[in-house]
Amino acid sequence: MNQEDYLQPLIHCTLCEHRCGVNRLEGQTGICRMTVPAVASATLHPAPPESYTIFMAGCNYKCLNCQNWTIAQLPDNGYQSRGFVSAKELAIECVAQLDSPAAKLMGADRIFFSGGEPTIHLPYIDQVVAEARKLSPDLKVNFDTNGYLTSASLRKVLKFTTSITYDIKAFNDEVHLALTGASSLPVLRNARYIGCFAKDKLWEYRILVIPKINEEEIEPLCCFISDIDADLPVRFLAFRPNYLNAMFRKFRHRIFRPWWSKSSKCQKSSCFAR
Repeated sequence: MNQEDYLQPLIHCTLCEHRCGVNRLEGQTGICRMTVPAVASATLHPAPPESYTIFMAGCNYKCLNCQNWTIAQLPDNGYQSRGFVSAKELAIECVAQLDSPAAKLMGADRIFFSGGEPTIHLPYIDQVVAEARKLSPDLKVNFDTNGYLTSASLRKVLKFTTSITYDIKAFNDEVHLALTGASSLPVLRNARYIGCFAKDKLWEYRILVIPKINEEEIEPLCCFISDIDADLPVRFLAFRPNYLNAMFRKFRHRIFRPWWSKSSKCQKSSCFAR
């Protein structure tokens, strides 16, 4: 792979608030463990907003409750990804997929960058969007983020994205650090900035509810968001213990049997129905 000019920010990577400063183009790795941008997978996806979703490999969090660990924990988990795909090639793929009969039937109308955490591949994503809009100037884009990006990176995202889905794991810093390995302060700062200055781009704030872990975070998070603007959209996500279930099989029944019992009753009563 040629070291395209648009990847030069990876020479001293400060895209997220870890600000590792490593030279990823020379194979150095920071918290996210990624070198060059890598696509884990891509597919038409019905979850709102309906889209052609690009799952980028790697993440700057190490969540104990990871929902997409097969993608987020690359390259250390041994799973395979598509690897580096040229920005132009991926742009052509995205535009073609969104023009397909399947996409039209689904109502997919945008590229959705997810992961993992797409922030760690921001220069690449910016280039993919630029190439795609050469082919389809009115193309919509969604950026799905955990919010742990620098203010400069956030401003770059807001320049090209049509919509943004924004995860907030916890309000209190101690809880956020325990769950993700990162501080909640930049996340709350960026959430406030979006709510104040880019709420037209906000698809929703999303809060994953983990029974007995972050339940007490819900009220302060809702108060925080309401203080910005009471009309801002919020979605609560149900927790699935898939990561611990797969990675720590020895302990799974002891840890999660009480939760599974309650979950099964709820599922039978359709409380988790979408």
